[in-house]
Amino acid sequence: MEISVGKHVDAQGRIYLPYLQNWSHPKSVIVGLIKEMIAKFQEELPLYSLSRSDEARQVDLLAYIAKITEGVSDINSKNWANYENKTVKKITVVGGGELGVACTLAISAKGLADRLVLLDLSEGTKGGMMDLHIFNLPNVEISKDPSASAHSNVVIFTVNSLGNSQSYLDVVQRNVDMFRALVPALGHHSPNSVLLVASQPVEVMTYVAWKLSAFPATRVIGIGCNLDSQRLQYIITNVLKAQTSGSPVWVIGEQGEDKVTKWGGQEEVMSRNAQVQLSGRAMELLREKGQRSWSVGLSVADLVDSLINDKKKVHSVSVLAKGYYDINSEVFLSLPCILGASGVSEVIRSTGKEDRVTEKLQGSASSLHDLQQQLKL
Repeated sequence: MEISVGKHVDAQGRIYLPYLQNWSHPKSVIVGLIKEMIAKFQEELPLYSLSRSDEARQVDLLAYIAKITEGVSDINSKNWANYENKTVKKITVVGGGELGVACTLAISAKGLADRLVLLDLSEGTKGGMMDLHIFNLPNVEISKDPSASAHSNVVIFTVNSLGNSQSYLDVVQRNVDMFRALVPALGHHSPNSVLLVASQPVEVMTYVAWKLSAFPATRVIGIGCNLDSQRLQYIITNVLKAQTSGSPVWVIGEQGEDKVTKWGGQEEVMSRNAQVQLSGRAMELLREKGQRSWSVGLSVADLVDSLINDKKKVHSVSVLAKGYYDINSEVFLSLPCILGASGVSEVIRSTGKEDRVTEKLQGSASSLHDLQQQLKL
C-alpha cells in the first residue's frame, strides 16, 4: 500500500476534510465524518497499490463502510466475503468529442464497467457532453481532472486535433502534442492499465502512446481493423451466405486503402483461390460502409469487453509488428491477436507463405516508419 497524495491526503497520510476541520462537539458526529470520507475518497482514493486485487479491496472497503452507515454492521457476515471477492472494473474514456461520447454510451449500454469516467479536457461544454450532464447515466462520471482516471483497468484515447488548412504532418503533430500532455499523466494514475487508442491515424498514435507511456507493448493497443474485420465476417456469413466451415477471416495491416484480408484455419477447408475471390467480393461491399462515431464506439466496446472480462478472444488490432512478416522497424499494424485482461496475450502467426500479405504489410510499415521519423515526441 502507498499513500496517494491529493486534495484530501498529504504525504504523511494526514487527512484534510471540511467536516473534520470544522468539527464542533456535540453537533458533529462520527457518522457524518464517515459519510464525508466515503464521498471524498470515492472521488480520489487515499491509497494505491501495484496489485489490482489490493486496488479493488480499497474500493470495496469504501462500499462496506457505506453499508455500515446504512445499518449493516455484522463484519463477520457473508456480505463482507462478497465485497472482498468482487473485482471493481473501471474504464476511462479520454476525449469529450463525438467519438468519446459514442464510446461512453456503447460501454455503458453493455454494462462493462462498475465505474466509467469520461475525461473531457476541452473548454466549455459541447452538445453531446451537455446532454450527458443533463441525462445522468448509471456509474458514469464526467470530469476534467486527470486524477479521476486513477486505477483504471482500461484507458481509451479518442482525442483528435481539428486542424485548419494544415498539412497532414501538422495535424498528426498536433495529436502528438496532445498525447505528450496526456499519456504520461494518465499512465502514472493507472500504471497497470491497458491503453486502447482510437485517435487517428491509429497506427501512428498507438506508437506514440507506447513511447510516451513506457508501458510494455502488449498493454498498448490500437483499435486498428477490428470494425472492418467484424463487418467482413458478417458480410461473408450473412450477406454472401458463404460456407466457410468456420474458417476465420480478418482485415489486417494499415487502416485505409492498404489494408488486406487474412484467412485463418487450414487451406484444405477452402482453397486459396476461393478465399481470395470470396474476400474480394466481401471487401467490395465493405468499402460502401463508412466509419461513423457510433459504429467505432460499438467496436471499442467490443474490444473493452474482451479486455476487461479476460475473454481471450481474437481481434484484429494495432500491435507492435516488429518481428512479424519480416518487419524490422518499430511500427504498429493490425494483426489478429488474442486479447485478455493484460492486453495482448498472443499474436496469431501465419502458418503458410503469404507473399501478397507480406508485401502489403512491409509497404505500410515503411511509410509509417517514415512518418514517425518526422514527428517530434
